[in-house]
Amino acid sequence: MTSVRVKALAVLVLMTLAFAGAHAWRPTLHLADSKPKVELESMVPKKLEGWTLDNSGPVQLVSPDQQALLNKIYNQTLSRTYVNANGDRVMLSIAYGGDQSDGTRAHRPDVCYPAQGFDVSSREQVQLELNGNILPVLRMVARLGSRIEPVTYWFVVGEKVALSGTQQKLAQLAYSTRGVIPDGMLVRVSTIDPTSARAYAVQGDFIRSFYSAVPAVSRAQVFGIAASLVTKNTGDITKGLQ
Repeated sequence: MTSVRVKALAVLVLMTLAFAGAHAWRPTLHLADSKPKVELESMVPKKLEGWTLDNSGPVQLVSPDQQALLNKIYNQTLSRTYVNANGDRVMLSIAYGGDQSDGTRAHRPDVCYPAQGFDVSSREQVQLELNGNILPVLRMVARLGSRIEPVTYWFVVGEKVALSGTQQKLAQLAYSTRGVIPDGMLVRVSTIDPTSARAYAVQGDFIRSFYSAVPAVSRAQVFGIAASLVTKNTGDITKGLQ
């Protein structure tokens, strides 16, 4: 056998082994299957401390093509408007996907809003305190004509907050090395208010009430904070990833 044929055979063997290895390491276990089934409509209470559901107007401005994209990416979406005793209205939007693989990673608001014609500015990362827990979030101000909409949002991959695209990818890889395909959730809170400082204060109050109202078993999925009640299987899968 000539040296050329030997090299060709060696390359073929290496390619075959690489393909087999990649197939063997491909995640097959869905994290969502080991946790209570997500039902956004029942998971998110319609009445929070200091806030009630407001049905007096449209929830949000989303173009048909953007809504179609969200429906394609996510298994479930939920949009509501809440109002407090002062008349402050907060728009809550949640999108959940059971498979946060490359093709279904969260659709970012800082991409979605400009696609609808908004100008986006004042982007920053801050931390919110929630009953002793820290939730990192992103903030931005979206403008469309006279509409000024400060926005607070965050992503959860599995049970880990991942704000940037890089963080989302690293979180996904952390699960995939254990053979696990994580689920994911995008949570967005916004208000129509020309004064961003006031808007963020109102949103912070709402998010704290929202956190307290979500069942403890679901908090890790919504806020990326270890819930007080988890199933044994969930604990096994997520061990070491928090």
